[in-house]
Amino acid sequence: MPPDEVAAISSPAQFKALGHPMRHRLLFALGRDEATISQLATMLGSNKGNIAHHLKVLVDVGLVQPAGTRKVRGGTEQYYRNAFRRLAFGDARVTETAFQALAAEIAAAEPDPFLILRHLRLTSGHAEELTATLQALADHTDDGGDQPRYGLLLGLYRPAESGEAEQAFQADG
Repeated sequence: MPPDEVAAISSPAQFKALGHPMRHRLLFALGRDEATISQLATMLGSNKGNIAHHLKVLVDVGLVQPAGTRKVRGGTEQYYRNAFRRLAFGDARVTETAFQALAAEIAAAEPDPFLILRHLRLTSGHAEELTATLQALADHTDDGGDQPRYGLLLGLYRPAESGEAEQAFQADG
């Protein structure tokens, strides 16, 4: 079964599952591919027991799903994949945890990652057009075969006004 388009994070169990950076790293590692526990452990530089634990939490809340098996020397490997193409949630703490996991992935990137943050002044029409263009880029899937994988972080947001940002900081702090 192909992944659903969007996982609307709404249950307390889903929010709790996304409260750990390793689970976000697993979701990033799976991307649009399938992988075994052993493959994920190698990709993330962790042990299979740790990966299996966090993967089970994600499977239990419906964010990851089994993707088939393959017979190998005297055993069977279980493959997993994301059950979605995108996450939709509005909880600031989950967003913060996702960015912590993303920061860890970027910090370990080879070669050095290319990152730029710019603020643009856009009309609402231009913002909608840019959002559509970024969405099309995010949806572009090119099976690069044996080519290296690259992470692509896309975002367009309207920063809070300085007073709103200060209020949000005080509410969290």
